[in-house]
Amino acid sequence: MSRVRTRRRHLNLRFAALCLLLVFALAGAAVWLWANRGLPGEDVEVPDYVQEDFLTVNPWSRPGTPLEKIDGVVIHYVGNPGTTAQANRNYFESLSSGETGTYASSHFVVGLEGEVLQCIPLTEIAYASNIRNEDTVAIEVCHPDETGEFSPVTYQRVVELTAWLCRTFRLDPETDVIRHYDVTEKLCPLYYVEHPEAWDAFRADVAAEMEHQAGDA
Repeated sequence: MSRVRTRRRHLNLRFAALCLLLVFALAGAAVWLWANRGLPGEDVEVPDYVQEDFLTVNPWSRPGTPLEKIDGVVIHYVGNPGTTAQANRNYFESLSSGETGTYASSHFVVGLEGEVLQCIPLTEIAYASNIRNEDTVAIEVCHPDETGEFSPVTYQRVVELTAWLCRTFRLDPETDVIRHYDVTEKLCPLYYVEHPEAWDAFRADVAAEMEHQAGDA
């Protein structure tokens, strides 16, 4: 009888050891998969209307920090009436000298004619949205006058780009598309802070454009 008990005890110990090894193996596999999961913006091809014009990697406007998650899109306005997308992109590039001590950039700049420049890859953070830099994509928008209202052609392109981002990264425009104001209470984008109904209409237009793009896919 004692031999039987001893044998059972040995079998139980072996089973427990195998279970423990299996737990460690599964945990190791989970850690490996997490470490090698890649970035959400990796291998994402931007639409044809987007022109890549990346900033030089530098501490002030393109730090090269990985954008490890994308939980939202932040809309900004450039605050310089009448300036072009290229001029604003070049301003971000000029910050690389560090002479002004200013940190600023954006993933995209949408111009007065609906042109879109991409300044930062979707795999890197931009210096645009303060505490939300680490999990959002930033869009700076040019505007013709001091009201900050986007022109019709610019507005439509921002809607189109935002809808594409929402579809690509599975975002909800009702909750995941925000203004710079919603992060810091800065009056940006000015017109869409001062006219909340216009902001609501913008998000509704993004949702409708998402459905349109899905139908064309």
